[in-house]
Amino acid sequence: MIDSSAPVRRGEELDVAALERYLLAHLPEAQGPLVVEQFPGGFSNLTYLLRLGDRELVLRRPPFGAAIKSAHDMGREHRVLSRLYPVYRKVPRPLLYCEDESVIGAPFYVMERLHGVILRSHSPLLQQLSGEALRAIGVAAIENLAALHAVDYAAAGLGDLGKPEGYVRRQIEGWTKRYRAAQTDEVPALETLIAWLHAHMPAERSAALIHNDYKFDNLMLNPANLTEIIAVLDWEMCTIGDPLMDLGTTLGYWIEPNDPPALQSMLGLTTAPGNLSRREVVECYAAASGRTVDDPLFYYLYGLFKIAVIVQQIYARYRRGFTQDARFARLDIVVNACAQLAVAALEEGEISRLARR
Repeated sequence: MIDSSAPVRRGEELDVAALERYLLAHLPEAQGPLVVEQFPGGFSNLTYLLRLGDRELVLRRPPFGAAIKSAHDMGREHRVLSRLYPVYRKVPRPLLYCEDESVIGAPFYVMERLHGVILRSHSPLLQQLSGEALRAIGVAAIENLAALHAVDYAAAGLGDLGKPEGYVRRQIEGWTKRYRAAQTDEVPALETLIAWLHAHMPAERSAALIHNDYKFDNLMLNPANLTEIIAVLDWEMCTIGDPLMDLGTTLGYWIEPNDPPALQSMLGLTTAPGNLSRREVVECYAAASGRTVDDPLFYYLYGLFKIAVIVQQIYARYRRGFTQDARFARLDIVVNACAQLAVAALEEGEISRLARR
């Protein structure tokens, strides 16, 4: 049940000797030898297991060939964890940041290793969980999202992390620019979605610390009680902004049984019987946060758009030869599926009345 490591993928190897020298010089009481493995899950920043003597650590570095430094800023992610850890203990404790690219070819940071369960789409554990258990885990995840949005980010020293004014507009315009930079094919449905989002941007009503990639496989659960969240992982995109946009990202990842097969295959963790529906996710969040979610359709469609762009960026890296990870070869199907689902939701007005029955 515990998330496990595997041999490092070809093309994503680290300079173990250089890394060992650096760790022994900068980590107090560190002793070698160093053995490096890789966590195979995830599609963005690369995560490695370091066995340094009798210690287990986790290293994060940007993906090879990534061109978007703001999305893979290791120094920023390390700073967030360092300031967040004292006030929100559901994050790994950061230990070391290295900006010297001569060590492994990119900036990186090292943190403690936590042991827990990470639910993934094809995990055998899903077949063992009852519908009641899956529902309870879903409720815990959404209640924790509301709790995260209640963190006093100014008191944590994170007030300069982002600019909440104009956040919604910057997100729509920014993700559109990122899509154009990574575009490899024409996707008419995505063009329809982009035009609609630009024409229907709501005003911001509040600001919070937002994770920006909150989904099940970024949550680590207690093996003895799967409704207890030990840690929230992957803080690379966190900022200060409208918490309903964060909810929208989560809704985009919250796949239902009638959604396109490509999305069910890649993100279908929430399709099993017993899981909350997207309607129930919004209702749960509204109850836990005290925030009114009058019409979540915009936020849901934004979530699908952002996921489509993230997947397109990964697919573009594969097409351009920067990674040989075979999982990326047909991600264009996922991009199209996100776009088609968004247009269908737009035409049907899906979840437009989620907050009110």
